Amino acid sequence: MSQKVRTRPEGSGQALNEAYDTALLDLDGVVYAGGLAIAHAVESLARAREGGMHLAYVTNNALRTPEKVAEHLTELGIPTGAEDVITSAQAVARLISEQVPHGGRVLVIGGEGLRVALRERGLEPVESAEDEPVAVVQGYGGPELPWGRFAEACYAIAGGVPWYASNTDLTIPSARGIAPGNGAAVEVVRIATGAEPQVAGKPLPPMHRETILRTGAERPLVVGDRLDTDIEGAFNGEVDSLLVLTGVTDGAQLLAAPPQHRPTYVDADLRGLLTGQPEVSEADGGFRCGGWTATAGAERLQLDGDGEALDGLRALCAAAWTAAGEGVCELDTGKALARLGF
Repeated sequence: MSQKVRTRPEGSGQALNEAYDTALLDLDGVVYAGGLAIAHAVESLARAREGGMHLAYVTNNALRTPEKVAEHLTELGIPTGAEDVITSAQAVARLISEQVPHGGRVLVIGGEGLRVALRERGLEPVESAEDEPVAVVQGYGGPELPWGRFAEACYAIAGGVPWYASNTDLTIPSARGIAPGNGAAVEVVRIATGAEPQVAGKPLPPMHRETILRTGAERPLVVGDRLDTDIEGAFNGEVDSLLVLTGVTDGAQLLAAPPQHRPTYVDADLRGLLTGQPEVSEADGGFRCGGWTATAGAERLQLDGDGEALDGLRALCAAAWTAAGEGVCELDTGKALARLGF
């Protein structure tokens, strides 16, 4: 796949909920954290939906069923049906069903979301390597997942059974901070077996395919907080993306993003769906957005002006991404980001 290398965030004269027909929204770190709604999420999503935008919730978390996720969102004040939720459990179940016989037994290392998704594809979830599984699937099982489940996966994989993972996110946001995600658990099994799983979740194509099949989106906008899953997934699917700064990505990570991790748009939170996006233009050997001008020197970024902090961040992105394309690496970004409060 050949794509134009993005060197700056794009502008939009239209509100994003008018420019795109479907928002493909990540959940953890975007809509909620630790089960609690993130500030401005509920009212922003309501307004986007009232404006005609279809809202679909796309999550790498395979623990809960779509019905449970929809119930949770509805309780938070975001009316949602199970058909509006797409999980990595559904994506990996489809992937497995295309490679093993119908009715095959699959050893599950994870939660109920995986079991339900497998049954929907005509596969039988089992709990032990002694149940003669034709595949092993691993997904996030929550903080109480017993250590012995990893051993069960290892026994089956050592016997030649193919291994699948819903996703490989190393971390997951929680109400108390950043916690280990399914990717950390996958590493345990990888280290013990030396095997490599087939992975379905973001940023890989099976998840994008599952999302488009289930939503029918024609002009989708991926909305996420993670560069290596949400934004890279949009890049791989060749669709536009909005990064919100309510989750795991900070300003320094954004400025250092390689081409496949650079979002189309950047905003503070989901209120960004309801507005246009400012243009970032070339000016005075650097880049201007709002009241800010950013330039890249030999070793650091220079930021001048004042105004909205996000405009300054967008200008800095353009300077840093362009410099990276010109071979200027490891710029000192700390002073410029500190001035903006990032």
